[in-house]
Amino acid sequence: MRLRSLSLVDFRCYRSAEIELGDGATVVVGANGQGKTSLLEAAGWLATGASFRGVADSTLVRSGAPRAIVRGVVERGGGEQLIEVELAATGRSRVLVGHSPLARRRDLAQGLRVTVFSPDDLELVKGAPALRRRYLDELLASSSPRYEAARADVERVLRQRNALLRTPRLDAEARTTLDVFDDQFARAAGELVRGRLRLADRLLPEIRSAYASLAGGPDEVAAVYETEWADEAPTADSDVEGMLLRALAERRTHEIDRGTTLVGPHRDEWRLSLRGLEARSCASQGEQRCLALALRLGGHRVVTDVVGEDPVLLLDDVFSELDPGRAAALVRSLPGGQAFLTTAGAVPEGIRVGRLLRVSAGVLEPAA
Repeated sequence: MRLRSLSLVDFRCYRSAEIELGDGATVVVGANGQGKTSLLEAAGWLATGASFRGVADSTLVRSGAPRAIVRGVVERGGGEQLIEVELAATGRSRVLVGHSPLARRRDLAQGLRVTVFSPDDLELVKGAPALRRRYLDELLASSSPRYEAARADVERVLRQRNALLRTPRLDAEARTTLDVFDDQFARAAGELVRGRLRLADRLLPEIRSAYASLAGGPDEVAAVYETEWADEAPTADSDVEGMLLRALAERRTHEIDRGTTLVGPHRDEWRLSLRGLEARSCASQGEQRCLALALRLGGHRVVTDVVGEDPVLLLDDVFSELDPGRAAALVRSLPGGQAFLTTAGAVPEGIRVGRLLRVSAGVLEPAA
């Protein structure tokens, strides 16, 4: 899988920009705030249908412009495919793949996959459980579209169920509808939870290996998937739907009082630890950063193994946050395949540069 070219019109600070990407690393250098990350953000959108910064499509449109255009040519299996995106400042965005409209953004992952390394990845370790759930779910979506469909179903039924739970007085008909929502929710949530559990089991050895390489010592990483709705820790072979239905029945009165769903994968935690201590609160910042990189490397390896091809690496100025030893260890640990990276300083030693570009105030030019 290769991203052969990237073209932007009125995206973020860019009036227009075009990049041809080679097989090695395309490196963009420039001071902070000049538009480096926006290039990776555009490439990431072509793969996921969203900004990896977690912002709305409308914020990606250059100020004063009615829309932004992003185009990318992807090479797979000896053929090429054009992905075109029109991001609207107001209204709905459009996606075309091979000049045909794409009905569901989640299907973009079948054309282009990426692994994003960002300074914000530290929050995967330090931040709230929702960020670790999102990490697992995004890897699942890259591995198989059925899990993205399950996550979408969970979110849809949650909205419907919560709206019903907020009804001032639930009559018999409303309670019957709630039973239907419970069944739908348990089916979709069961599929998602089993996917997360299988993925977590497959991820842990890869994360341990990556952490050991980066930290220069033995692996000390552990992870446990925790739920509030199961009496015992579920496994991928458990009757997850049955567990969820029982928990929903037991908590119904409390949920009606609170007006929200208190049971399900939207409240689960994937707890990470180092040397037996919770990484979120007890690890040093250096250890946390090392673990965050290991999460990205481990996830990349698992997706590559599942789909049989390397996702494109997008590295957003990650080396500036690392000491020289860990920066060198990361370069040694990077997988093969295509890379697109940014840096505010020198290009890290060991990176095989295919193209070197400089950006200033949203203007790209070749760099010496």
